[in-house]
Amino acid sequence: MKRILLVVLVFQLVGCAELQQVVNQLPQGTTGIGNAEIAQGLREALNMGIEKQVNKLALENGYFKNELVKILLPEELQKVDKTLRDIGLSSLADEGLRIINRAAEDAVGEATPIFVDAVKGITFNDAKQILLGADNAATQYLEQATQTQLYNKFNPIIKNSFQKVGADKIWANIITKYNNLPLTTDVNPDLTDYTTNEALKGVYTMISVEEKEIRTKVSSRTTDLLKKVFALQD
Repeated sequence: MKRILLVVLVFQLVGCAELQQVVNQLPQGTTGIGNAEIAQGLREALNMGIEKQVNKLALENGYFKNELVKILLPEELQKVDKTLRDIGLSSLADEGLRIINRAAEDAVGEATPIFVDAVKGITFNDAKQILLGADNAATQYLEQATQTQLYNKFNPIIKNSFQKVGADKIWANIITKYNNLPLTTDVNPDLTDYTTNEALKGVYTMISVEEKEIRTKVSSRTTDLLKKVFALQD
């Protein structure tokens, strides 16, 4: 059913003779759906993901208490974390991890308007490819359309957040303590860049969660339009 309806839709767009021959062989009575409805249905699904999932990340503990997106330490600092815990400084290690996630939570509030603009820009050509794509095809579209802009928006906010909560001092203290330990190699990572990239990964992860729900669970299609559009890919 999915393949039949999509062949019809693609033919409506390109109108080539080869597709016409295929369509002529299809069973009579096949019901199509308008191009505008497909695009609008995908916009609705993406907006739902933004509203339901991304906005949660902007809340306190939106990252820190969500195991899907919780930002862990970069590889070069994981040994710092372990060493501090081994010598009884777990509370200091916990605080360092918490402020990284707090900075991401501060930044993600800036994502929504950028996503909304990207969703508005979906064309029918985008829509048909997304509908035919993988369970995260819509998320991939958003990532391609927004990643650079979001990075540029997130990075200064995360930097400011680190300064606001004294993260620079906290991490200076953590790294100084670690670097002063015997038999350790000094570290000095760029936490702002690292946290920005991890925050972006979390945003796209949560959108993909909602997209997959809508694609695979009929009960998650909460409007008539979503039911009608996503029935095409069942």
